[in-house]
Amino acid sequence: QVQLVESGGGLVQAGGSLRLSCAASGRSFSTYFMGWFRQAPGKEREFVAAMRWSSDSTYYGDSVKGRFTISRDHAKNTVSLQMNNLKVEDTAVYYCAAGRSGAHTVVGRYEYWGQGTQVTSSL
Repeated sequence: QVQLVESGGGLVQAGGSLRLSCAASGRSFSTYFMGWFRQAPGKEREFVAAMRWSSDSTYYGDSVKGRFTISRDHAKNTVSLQMNNLKVEDTAVYYCAAGRSGAHTVVGRYEYWGQGTQVTSSL
């Protein structure tokens, strides 16, 4: 059974940092894209960052470039999202996802999703 389990969310002051982790299990993800998305109340799910499990290439949404960093740890089978200089508008539920398609910014191209973790950035 494939599982993606996020952790690390919480409440932080604007300008602060958080690190999210996604523990992946149940299959090999060596040919998959691993992505992070977020969804704020009343808004559509939005692409945040992605990378191939087997490559160092990374991709970011425009709103997080230069502030967020995606990385993976093969030994621990985890994907992380380091979020620095958080803004109030970064407040959302953050989801980890895995998909085989190269359309890494598209929600519908991801096959597996975690349950989400809440990130709140306040003034």
